[in-house]
Amino acid sequence: MEFTDALIEWYDSHKRALPWRGAGDAYAVLVSEIMLQQTRAAAVIPYYGRFMGELPTVFALAACDEERLLKLWEGLGYYSRARNLKKCAQEVVENYGGLFPRTAAELVKLPGVGPYTAGAIASIAFGEKEPAVDGNVLRVMARLYEDGGNVTDQRVRDRWTGFLRDRMGDRPGDLNQSFMDFGSLVCLPKSPLCDECPLAPFCGAYAHGTQGDYPNRGEKRAKRQESLTVFAVSSGDSFLIRRRPAKGLLSGLYELPNVPGHLSQTEIGQALTSLGVRPLGAWEIVQRQHIFTHVIWHMQVVRLTVEERDDVLGCIWYTGGEPLPEAFLKCLR
Repeated sequence: MEFTDALIEWYDSHKRALPWRGAGDAYAVLVSEIMLQQTRAAAVIPYYGRFMGELPTVFALAACDEERLLKLWEGLGYYSRARNLKKCAQEVVENYGGLFPRTAAELVKLPGVGPYTAGAIASIAFGEKEPAVDGNVLRVMARLYEDGGNVTDQRVRDRWTGFLRDRMGDRPGDLNQSFMDFGSLVCLPKSPLCDECPLAPFCGAYAHGTQGDYPNRGEKRAKRQESLTVFAVSSGDSFLIRRRPAKGLLSGLYELPNVPGHLSQTEIGQALTSLGVRPLGAWEIVQRQHIFTHVIWHMQVVRLTVEERDDVLGCIWYTGGEPLPEAFLKCLR
C-alpha cells in the first residue's frame, strides 16, 4: 500500500464537513481556497456563507462594487485577496464566457491564482491529476521522508509537486483535500498526533523521533515594530473614520484617525484640536496590538465621545457600509 492510499482511506472516515465540499463547482472552490489562504477553516465558514449568499456566481462577483466586496471581506484580512478574486472573476467572464479553464496550466494564468489554487480547482472541480502543494503538504512530506530541504525554497516545492503528480491516483481532488484535512487535524505544525496517525508506518520522522525537526523553514525574519496613536471618536452609535491611501498596507480601506508614535496626554489634546474634535468629558486610553505578515502595530487607542457629529476634515461618520479592517475593529471593542 502507498501512503497516498492510506491517506485517502483516512479521509473517507475523517473528512471535515465544510460548506464548500461536494459541490464540484470551480467558482465555489476558487472562493473557498482564496479565503483559506492565511486563514483557518473555522474562521472562513461564516464569511463563505455570506459571500456566496450575496455573490453566488462568477458573474455576480465580476459585477460587484469594490466597496461592497471589501465590506463582505471585512475581518478576513489580506484584502488584496478580495481584489484579485474580483479581477479573476472579470477575466473568466470577459475571456471565457463565465466558464473556468479546466486545467491547472490554464487556471494559473488567471489573476490571483497561483499553482496551489490552480491545482485545487483543476483536481476538485475537473478531476485533473494535479497536486495542490501548500504548507500542509510540505510539512507532511518533509516528515514522511525526513527531508531537510527548506520548504520556503521554490525548488523544494517544485520537487514535491512533481513527486506527487506521479501519485495522484484516480481521486485527485479527494487526495488534495485529504492533505488539507490531515495537516489540519493530525500532522500539526506543533505536537503532531503521531499515535493517531494513519501514515505512521510510512513516516521516517516518526520512526526516528525527529518530528520536531521538520519542516525546515530557514531563519525567520523579525517583524517590523510600529507604534501608533489611534483615535476612537464616537457620537451615539457611530464613530469617525477616514479612507486610507490608495497604495500600501490596507490600501483603499477605511481606518480610525491615527498618527505615528505613542503621544503624551498633552500631544493627544493638541492632535484632537488639530482634528477639530471637542471631547465630551475625559478620554480613555487602552492598548491594542495587531500582527500583520511583516509588521506588528502597537496601538495606543484614545477613546472619547463628542456631543455633536461635527464635520471633521478628511473624515466621515461610519454608516455601517464602509469596510473597516480588523486592526481598527479591535480598537472599538
